[in-house]
Amino acid sequence: MALKTVLIDELRDMYSAENQLVKALPKLAKGSKNPKLKSIFTAHLAETKGQVERLKKVFAELGEKPTGQHCNGMEGVIEEGKDALEKDEEGSSFEAGLIGAALRTEHYEIAGYETCISMATALGLPKIVKLLNSNLKEELAAAKKITAAGAPIMKLSAKEPESPKEPKSGKEKYSAKKSKEDEAKAAPDLAAESAMV
Repeated sequence: MALKTVLIDELRDMYSAENQLVKALPKLAKGSKNPKLKSIFTAHLAETKGQVERLKKVFAELGEKPTGQHCNGMEGVIEEGKDALEKDEEGSSFEAGLIGAALRTEHYEIAGYETCISMATALGLPKIVKLLNSNLKEELAAAKKITAAGAPIMKLSAKEPESPKEPKSGKEKYSAKKSKEDEAKAAPDLAAESAMV
C-alpha cells in the first residue's frame, strides 16, 4: 500500500474523530460544574469545528472525499468520557474524571495529527502539513489548558473523603470482567518477558 493511501486513511480517521467530538464536547461542557472547565470545553468545541473545516481543505487538496472511515479509537475514548459523566462521584472527584477523559481525547488527536504530519512531510505536501499543523497546535494548547485548569481540581479532589463503596452497576461489572480477561491474555507474554530479563 502506498504512503499516500495510508495518509488518506489516517486523515479519514481524524475527520471522523473530529466530527464525533463536535457531538461529544457539548456533553462534557454541560456535565462539568467547574466554570473554567466548561469554558475550555466550549472554546475547544469552536476550535474543533474549525479543525473539521481545515480537514475538508486537506481533502480538497488531495482530491479525495473526507468520509469513508469511522474512527473506532475516538469512539472508545468518547465512551470513556460518557462513563465519567455517569459516575456517582461528586465535586472535584467528578471533575477529575472529566479531566482524565478530556486529556485522553486530546492526546489521541495529538498522536493522530503528528502521524499525518509526518506522512504528509515525507510525501512533500507542504500545504497539507501547514493545515494539519494548525490543528495540532490547537490540540496541544487545549491539552495544556485542561492540565492547567485540572491542577487545582486534582488537589481539591485529593482532599475529598473516600465515599463508601456502592454496588457495581452492570456496566462496571462488565468492565471489571473485561479487565481481568485483558490481564489473563497478557499474562503469558508478560511471563515470557520477565524470564528474559
